[in-house]
Amino acid sequence: MITITEAAAERIKVMMAEEEDDVMLRVGVKGGGCSGLSYGMGFDAEANDDDKQFSIHGLNVVVDTESAPILNGVVIDYKENMMGGGFTIDNPNAIASCGCGTSFRTATNAGTPEDC
Repeated sequence: MITITEAAAERIKVMMAEEEDDVMLRVGVKGGGCSGLSYGMGFDAEANDDDKQFSIHGLNVVVDTESAPILNGVVIDYKENMMGGGFTIDNPNAIASCGCGTSFRTATNAGTPEDC
């Protein structure tokens, strides 16, 4: 479903260690952004009954059922450069995205575009 590179997993583990609770990585999609859909990544202490749950590189990952088809095939990576570092998301389902790289749309889901 989702691929998380070793570099991204290691960075996420560092961030998780800073959390006070035992948490899992939640990845999802919500309406908004210039192109209609926006990615979301964060930590969650609990999974919902209908969440998809799996383990990647020792990370417990959850994805809500609405986001799952949109995120199928996504690759999450972490890259460092002279300007700092950050996560990148490569989504083979995206047919259009905006310059910020966090907003996109798919052939079957245009989302709810907002002015940027």
